[in-house]
Amino acid sequence: MKQLLVFSLLFASCPVLAQSAFQKDLQTRLILAEDGDTLDLPEGTYSLDATLSLEGKKSITIRGKGMDRTILSFKGQSSGAEGLRVSNAENILLSDFSVEDAKGDAVKTMEVRGITFRNIRTAWTGKLSKHNGAYGLYPVLCENVLIEGCEARGASDAGIYVGQSKHIIVRRCKAYENVAGIEIENSLHAEVYENEAYDNTGGILVFDLPDLKLKKGGHCKVYNNIVRNNNTANFAPKGNIVGKVPQGTGILLLAANHVEVFQNKILNNRTIQTGIISYYITENPIRDSSYYPYPTAITVRDNVFEKEKRRATMKGRIGQLYRFKLKFGRNVPDIVYDGIRDKQLLADGQYPKDKRICVQNNGKAGFADIDAGRGFKNISRDLTPYQCQ
Repeated sequence: MKQLLVFSLLFASCPVLAQSAFQKDLQTRLILAEDGDTLDLPEGTYSLDATLSLEGKKSITIRGKGMDRTILSFKGQSSGAEGLRVSNAENILLSDFSVEDAKGDAVKTMEVRGITFRNIRTAWTGKLSKHNGAYGLYPVLCENVLIEGCEARGASDAGIYVGQSKHIIVRRCKAYENVAGIEIENSLHAEVYENEAYDNTGGILVFDLPDLKLKKGGHCKVYNNIVRNNNTANFAPKGNIVGKVPQGTGILLLAANHVEVFQNKILNNRTIQTGIISYYITENPIRDSSYYPYPTAITVRDNVFEKEKRRATMKGRIGQLYRFKLKFGRNVPDIVYDGIRDKQLLADGQYPKDKRICVQNNGKAGFADIDAGRGFKNISRDLTPYQCQ
């Protein structure tokens, strides 16, 4: 018979005296947990100074009393790179607690088959800083990932990040005041829907990057989200790829393929409401011979775009490009395609039907192909070549 692991309510009633005992007891229970066990976390705020880890387990549930009622604070962390780490596991459920101020990533799960984050909040509670941890929720090399009803604030990379994983759902979450709100990177078969991404540098990112174990992601749907006011200054550490995300970005597709962006509300993101770009626009060298740097098979349709007529933020490399090369002034287009194409796919100037960039039925949204591959010589706002399915 599976054992139910429940912490004594003594920890909730005497939080100051119980901090050390709470941490020791929790880590012990994580080590000794048997497959199928449930670990119930009591109400309260608990200070921890080292990473909590769960490894090699199956069908384990770790649950608190609510994201605002059970709080694991790592503000004084002196050991380990994460708040909570789960690795080499199967069918894990994390629910109803918060992880605050971790030294590195807040909750990292690695090589887990079947991982659910439900009503989890991650946050760095002070000022937005490059010294904050990189990721809030961070499943990597996982399969069957469900992230629902979660919140993420203050990450110096991505609040909710899924990397090199397969079969993913991110739904009904809030991501705010991060560099990237929600990011899907080098991952296959993801659905991102009914989320709210606001006050980040970039709201929702779908990236394919070189030099990673899973080489090519794709088949991602981004729909029914509210992506608004993502105009926060970029505070990523120097050298980080998201450090190149322009302040004022709503949705950004970088070297992604087979991505559908539809029925979203994309509002008041000052620089790029939705961008479709190749890896070449980053100006980073490519040393991975198997990497494909072009976006293909992209559909942006049936979205609502709204924003004030005002200049882009002009910050960072892309901001300077807007100022000195593109010269959009206050007439900044909602949808931007960098126009850098794979010449080997072109026939009469067009990709084949299954590789095309298609943009349609987005109301009065402005569009621009900025022709970055030829030095911005033929910037075009004509949407006709991209009205396809």
